[in-house]
Amino acid sequence: MADAIVPAFVLRNLADKLYEKRKNAALEIEGIVKQLTIAGEHDKITAIINLLTTEFTYSQQANHRKQGGLIGLAAATVGLTSEAAQHLEQIVPPVLNSFLDQDSRVRYYACEALYNIAKVVRGEFIVYFNQIFDALCKLSADCDVNVQSAAHLLDRLVKDIVTESDQFSIEEFIPLLRERMNVLNPYVRQFLVGWITVLDSVPDIDMLGFLPDFLDGLFNMLSDSSHEIRQQADSALSEFLQEIKNSPNVDYGRMAEILVQRAGSPDEFTRLTAITWINEFVKLGGDQLVPYYADILGAILPCISDKEEKIRVVARETNEELRSIRADPGEGFDIGAILSIARRELTSEWEATRIEALHWIATLLARHRAEVISYLNDIFGSLLSALSDPSDEVVLLVLEVLACIAKDAPHFRHLVVFLIHNFRSDHSLLEKRGALIVRRLCVLLDAERVYREFSTILEGEDDLDFASIMVQALNLILLTSSELADLRALLKQSLVNVAGKDLFISLYASWCHSAMATISLCLLAQAYQHASSVIQSLGEEDINVKFLVQLDKLIRLMETPIFAYLRLQLLEPGKYTWLLKALYGLLMLLPQQSAAFQILRNRLKTVPSIAFNTDQLKRASSGNPYSQILPVSEDIIRNQDSGNMHNAINFASRLQQFEHMQNRHRMHAKLQQQSRKATSSTLSQVCSAGSTKRCLSKYDLLSISL
Repeated sequence: MADAIVPAFVLRNLADKLYEKRKNAALEIEGIVKQLTIAGEHDKITAIINLLTTEFTYSQQANHRKQGGLIGLAAATVGLTSEAAQHLEQIVPPVLNSFLDQDSRVRYYACEALYNIAKVVRGEFIVYFNQIFDALCKLSADCDVNVQSAAHLLDRLVKDIVTESDQFSIEEFIPLLRERMNVLNPYVRQFLVGWITVLDSVPDIDMLGFLPDFLDGLFNMLSDSSHEIRQQADSALSEFLQEIKNSPNVDYGRMAEILVQRAGSPDEFTRLTAITWINEFVKLGGDQLVPYYADILGAILPCISDKEEKIRVVARETNEELRSIRADPGEGFDIGAILSIARRELTSEWEATRIEALHWIATLLARHRAEVISYLNDIFGSLLSALSDPSDEVVLLVLEVLACIAKDAPHFRHLVVFLIHNFRSDHSLLEKRGALIVRRLCVLLDAERVYREFSTILEGEDDLDFASIMVQALNLILLTSSELADLRALLKQSLVNVAGKDLFISLYASWCHSAMATISLCLLAQAYQHASSVIQSLGEEDINVKFLVQLDKLIRLMETPIFAYLRLQLLEPGKYTWLLKALYGLLMLLPQQSAAFQILRNRLKTVPSIAFNTDQLKRASSGNPYSQILPVSEDIIRNQDSGNMHNAINFASRLQQFEHMQNRHRMHAKLQQQSRKATSSTLSQVCSAGSTKRCLSKYDLLSISL
């Protein structure tokens, strides 16, 4: 039927190699179809289209496909004019099928044919939009430059048609777009960004409402190797961000999840853009973002330490903005999740991030103390581990947080117990950070309270070696730290003040773990008679390297301003006879070749000579060491109450307590020695190899360093 309608020469010329013959044949078909359209003979038109499709478009011969069928279908469409819509179902599918042809010339002519068809049907074309979009997406990355050029022309026309059509369905288009957003081909990416930009410019199309569906793809393009693609993606994102600022209805939640992921991108530009978006979201999102605060914080904290300054600045601003928002757990604010993020970032390799994580814990403690305390078991270990941080600022912040937690009595004891446990487990922590930790806690939590708690716990410590080291450390801090000046002043009043006496007795119980610490405490409390008694009670096994090292430190400390009162008391040897006896006792324990011996001997040489009466000398050397020598003077008469307070301290009982503890240490040392002999023969050989070297245990080394 179609053969009778279309002359044979026309069909022959459609596939001719000469362009003029093909053009004339197409014009012939256009004229024939136009006449049939006017006559309303659509059956014949259908027959012609079928002929062009079967004999040409689907032909095995390339010339028939590219020159005959496609040109003929376009000509038929032009001839149909306004009636073309009812035949599109026959015309468009063969053309779309030609886009898949292996011959680049066929694909090229398919673009040309579809372009001409689209010009005729315009809006009626929309029903095939998804298929056409899919084809154009593939053609944009075609290996043939001519095909790409033809596809771009067609693409521009299709965009014009879509923007002026009221039949375009954005809901049907978005899934198609979303599927292709993660394609890596640069030509396809340009194609997609172009469509996003065009559709977003159409007032009647709400691309912002569907932004979460393709936002991740746009961010993915920011790291493209092509500068042009990065620029196009950034431009599109900037436009959307501006729209978000001006829009009352935005789905912040879904996009926040995407931004959090992109903030950790290895690409610098992507991180900067993501953190900038997060910054705006925090300002604009309000209640919508409350459930996402933990995730947002998890993205912000690492960026605070970013190598790029711009990212650091925006991240810090965002962090401050987020922390200034007061949200309630009832609104979906997940305190546990926030604490989990902060705890995780405490192990960050970057100091600034660790510091901000601690600020967050402190802020939550201040605002939601009860809730934070309920998570104490989850964060306490991490906080204590952070005390080993190489940064002093981090350690100080950790101590502030711990002090805030320890405001309640149970948590205070919990803190001190855990600190002692950590010091016991990690001796380097005690060596490197012990003084800083104890001094700062004394400032934050009251020095007397801190020292009393330490003493109470250490009194029952089973690890005697550690207890001795810990007490020595606490004693050194007590004697040297400016933060503990008030505590030292109170201890100096131990013989005349109830509070001082109670503190002395409290500390004494654990100070007994170290002979030198006990002597130091007595000298500080001006209990010189008892100091002399403690010195006299020492046995030969007590005078070891560790003891002499500590004694050396004490002698040198006695030359500092802290013990100025003691040196001034030496000006009154008659009044402070027991002080002289105690100091001479220490002198007798020191090796004569040591520097400490020379220092103390020189000091004692400066003591004024004084004649003691016989009664004083008898009392000073009598078998009763607790009959304090006090010369009769107006000072003593005025301070009779002082004598009563001195009597309130049962020094005989204290001496027994000291001797009992020292006996435990001696037995422990003997057991250790026996154990080493039995199990460490190899170690003994190594240690004995160097005659001038002594093999020290870890506690020996630590005690020396302290």
